[in-house]
Amino acid sequence: MTSRPTTRVATALAAALVFAAAGCSTRGEDDGAGTGGGEAGGEVQTDVGIEGDTITLGALTDLTGVFAALGQDITNANELYWAENDVCGQYDVEIEVQDAGYNVQRAVQLYSSMEPEILAMNQLLGSPINTALAPELESDEMVSFPSAWSETLTLIPGTGVPGATYDVEISNLYDYAFQEGLLAEGDTVGHIYFEGEYGANGLEGSQAVAEAKGLTLIEREITPQEQDMSAIVSQFAAEGVDAIALTVAPGQTASVAAAAQAQGLDVPLLGSNPVFAPGLLEGAAAQKLKDDLYVASPVSSFDANPELLAAYEEAYPGSPPSLGVLVGYGMSAVMDQVLDQACENGDLTRAGVVEAFSELESVDTGGVLVPLQSFEQGQSPSLESFILRPADVPGGATVAEESFEGEFAADLAPAD
Repeated sequence: MTSRPTTRVATALAAALVFAAAGCSTRGEDDGAGTGGGEAGGEVQTDVGIEGDTITLGALTDLTGVFAALGQDITNANELYWAENDVCGQYDVEIEVQDAGYNVQRAVQLYSSMEPEILAMNQLLGSPINTALAPELESDEMVSFPSAWSETLTLIPGTGVPGATYDVEISNLYDYAFQEGLLAEGDTVGHIYFEGEYGANGLEGSQAVAEAKGLTLIEREITPQEQDMSAIVSQFAAEGVDAIALTVAPGQTASVAAAAQAQGLDVPLLGSNPVFAPGLLEGAAAQKLKDDLYVASPVSSFDANPELLAAYEEAYPGSPPSLGVLVGYGMSAVMDQVLDQACENGDLTRAGVVEAFSELESVDTGGVLVPLQSFEQGQSPSLESFILRPADVPGGATVAEESFEGEFAADLAPAD
């Protein structure tokens, strides 16, 4: 289905949300559709995904699986951004939204059906799904922004991971934990991680830090279908862990917190960004999460982005937002810069969009996303992360540490 927000925010408010980095354009009274094209005012070359003055982008997300809450907010924010922004003052943008339910086979089928109609992928949720589609994305010359941060995704041409990769991200969280006295050299850490790229890449970060700091690392792999973490937490408690690292979904995070609370295990919980959702603060382990959970994140909080929060609440009343809204809005802003550059180059074909993508350097989204460097294959696009803490505020979290680069990040960033 092609989806648009039901409520359009005011142009003046949208203007306040435009990112300072070059390229993004916001609709205004003087914007003209079909009034020219490239840098010299000539025609813009197009092929797939553009009809008249409308560009169609794809969003292959999770609206019913383990990351459903996150997927819904990211998708809503994609739509919110494009409701009040256009490309080069010439093209409106619509999004074709499909729900893969975090199921690789279904995602591959859905991509095949939507590919002929879209110019690029504004959102592609899930590291396993991105990896499965890598050959098609490359052969189709499809620029794509994943709602996933696995290092393997940086190897896919045209794929722009919107932040630090999971290994870099969790290493920054370890750095914060050492600085704050939550961990010490020689401590024991239990790491619960999903099978597949997401969990494996987060584990690589833990392994690198463990080697550098002499940590004893206890590794436990699970599937996304496993929900009860009490047995693993019991094992960790018996082995005297000083912290628990998590590269899982929010459901497993809640189970870990509940089990630790029940067993009197008072240790920090260290998670990569997908581990938390604000709905967890309505559960029995809410206070445990507020006390012990620390999350490394590619985005800030709504405290620093009140205009975006107001815009989202107006566009989607009755839908309490998570910080996935900032992810979705930020990735759309980066896509906008890519498309504006392609338009200025006079080439909005898929090949032209790939070329514009390769030209991006030092992408700044005004503090919504961490600063991004160029999207070079095999390298983390950022070395920085925010550190967030759960709290009873819109989005469910506040910033404990502004975007920073930890001591381990640079060593993890290069390709193997």
